[in-house]
Amino acid sequence: MQVIRIGHSPDPDDAFMFYALTHGKVAIPGVRIEHLLEDIESLNRRAASGELEVTAVSCATYPAIAERYRLMDPGASMGKGYGPILVARRPYAERTLRRKVIAIPGYGTTAYLLLRLALGDPPVIVVAFDQIPRVVQEGQADAGLLIHEGQITYARMGLAKVLDLGERWTKTTGLPLPLGVNVTRRNLGVEMAGQLSEALRAAIRYAHDHPDEAVAYAMRYGRGIDAETCHRFVHMYVNDYTVSLGEEGRRALETLYERAVRKGLLRSMPPIDPL
Repeated sequence: MQVIRIGHSPDPDDAFMFYALTHGKVAIPGVRIEHLLEDIESLNRRAASGELEVTAVSCATYPAIAERYRLMDPGASMGKGYGPILVARRPYAERTLRRKVIAIPGYGTTAYLLLRLALGDPPVIVVAFDQIPRVVQEGQADAGLLIHEGQITYARMGLAKVLDLGERWTKTTGLPLPLGVNVTRRNLGVEMAGQLSEALRAAIRYAHDHPDEAVAYAMRYGRGIDAETCHRFVHMYVNDYTVSLGEEGRRALETLYERAVRKGLLRSMPPIDPL
C-alpha cells in the first residue's frame, strides 16, 4: 500500500469535506490515506519543505510553493460575498484602522494578504486563529482578523464588525473570494495526482449527499458551535467551487494574484494548472 499523507485543518468545513475519506466511504485502490490535522498556518509552513504528499494551504501561500506543489481542482475554499472580517470592541473608521494593532492568524494566510491589499501594512501580531476573539476582548489588540466559524459567531462575544473583506472583494471583482486550496506534490506524477483529486471530489459529493452524518462528524471540530451554526458554516465554504474550481474559480485566483503583483506583494504570477 502506498501511504499518502493529507494535511488539513481541524475545522468544521475541512472535516465535512474529508469525512468520506476519513471513514472509508471513498477509497483509492492500493493507497492508504493518513490524515494530519493542523491549523492552516502550520500547514503553510510545512508546505515550504514539501513534507506532505497532499495538503491544504492558503491561496496566499501557494505562489511560494508552486514549484513543488500543483493545485487540485477540487477542495478549494471560496466565499461569494463573504470571507474574513475585521472585528473590534467598538466601531472604527476605516482610515484609522491603518494605525491600529491587528491580531492576524498568520503571515501566510490569505486573510492577511487581503488585509494588506485593503489597508497597506498596519501593525500586526500573530495569534492562533481561535484565540483572536479573546485577544481582542482583553485589549491585547485593537482589532482581530477572523477566519473560520468566528466569522458568524463574533457578535456573541460582544465584538463589532469593522471591515468585511469578503464583501469588499465581491463588490469590486464580482468573483468568489479564493481563500484556501488543496495541492498535491508534483513528484507524485499526473496519474496519482488525478486519482487523489477524483477521490477528494467524490468525498465532497458524498458529504453533500449525506449532510447529516457529515455535519455530525464536523461538529467535533466546531469548538462548541451548535448543529445549525455548523451546518451553515460548512455550506458557506464547501460549495460548488469546492467540487470544481471551474472557469470562475480560476479567474478568481488569477485576480487575487494579479492584484497582489500590482501592489508589490507578490513577485510574479504562479502557475494555475489544477488537476
